[in-house]
Amino acid sequence: MSTEPPLYLRVADELRALITSGELVPGARLPSVAEIIQRYGGSNSVATRAYRVLVDDGLVVSRHGVGHYVRGPETPELLVRRHRRRSEDSPFAQGAAEQGAVGTWRHESTTEHATEAVAARLGITAGDAVMHTSYVYLADDKPVQLAESWEPLALTGQSLVALPEVGPYAGVGVAARMRVLGIEVGDPVERVRARMATRQEAQALGITPPGPVMFIERTYYDQATGRPVETADVVMRGDRWVAVYGHAPTSR
Repeated sequence: MSTEPPLYLRVADELRALITSGELVPGARLPSVAEIIQRYGGSNSVATRAYRVLVDDGLVVSRHGVGHYVRGPETPELLVRRHRRRSEDSPFAQGAAEQGAVGTWRHESTTEHATEAVAARLGITAGDAVMHTSYVYLADDKPVQLAESWEPLALTGQSLVALPEVGPYAGVGVAARMRVLGIEVGDPVERVRARMATRQEAQALGITPPGPVMFIERTYYDQATGRPVETADVVMRGDRWVAVYGHAPTSR
């Protein structure tokens, strides 16, 4: 019985050696999937699994539809995600700016009837009207995060904040928009897990499927009443984000 490692691991090891030795310099384009197959044999999965190992190791970056490149100093570092309760600007834009990137986003809002799952998270009845907004967040024009957000229209429908990205309070974040209604929210409740991106998510984020993502189920609550005011599903590129919760104490 052969104890030789699988072909994709041997391919990954050979490419890793070329990178660590400096033969493949930062920014260099790595062989295409077809070139890997021609050189080593096997199927497409050999190349894709080998590159997945190198991406997970932090040696290689994947550019959807373009190829794989050796990670270098010019490659953007991880983006740090922090909660900003009092932010009057977009928390995403503010956080990206602090890390030397330009944060922008695309969005689409529609009025819908709450599904049973969304209704349970918002504490409303299935079929009640909600504002559903889909987001694609970009750092320096590269997609890094997706979000699906739902807000009960019984709460926001008669106000200037009904459409999250339209009007005088567009793009300021959930906490600041709810403050317009006289509602103060605390830190959101978040359920965080890691999983592999769906094919649709991978395409939207510009990663090679099935790449890793951080999935967050987030809900904001009115501090005074405990009522849910917004809930969202957030999908973040696993190779671009680290989440930081809480604050270190200041020295005296």
